[in-house]
Amino acid sequence: MRNSSIADRDPCPYRIIEDIGGAFAFGAVGGGIWHLGKGAWQSPKGARLTGAIGNCAARAPVMGGQFAVWGGLFACCDCSMTALRQKEDPWNSILSGAATGGILAARAGPKAMASAAVVGGFILALIEGMGIWMNNYFSMPPPGMEGELLRV
Repeated sequence: MRNSSIADRDPCPYRIIEDIGGAFAFGAVGGGIWHLGKGAWQSPKGARLTGAIGNCAARAPVMGGQFAVWGGLFACCDCSMTALRQKEDPWNSILSGAATGGILAARAGPKAMASAAVVGGFILALIEGMGIWMNNYFSMPPPGMEGELLRV
């Protein structure tokens, strides 16, 4: 795996704003689909479409906002880790996920903060690990083709 330089990505203030917008859009669309189905499921027969649209309109922006908060805080932590460590690698994301989980659970106390930090770091470690695995798996040549690629 190659370590990329810090200059390969957008500067941090722009990256944070971009991540907040992307997280809001992701949360709003996903929340819209989820709450559309939930509203249809919970509405009485004959009013399912109205209930679905009403529930979607009421709850999807809230879900988008929650995702935007998480994405913005994660991006801030990621930029801070990049500035502190002076390199861009998977550890920045893992540590940023742990910090984000801990910060978002800070109001619930130190025990909840520690457990949320462990969960956040673990989830980001899974995501980063799967990304590295997929990159290595799909970049390998098929068996028996190593010699063919060298001759071309």
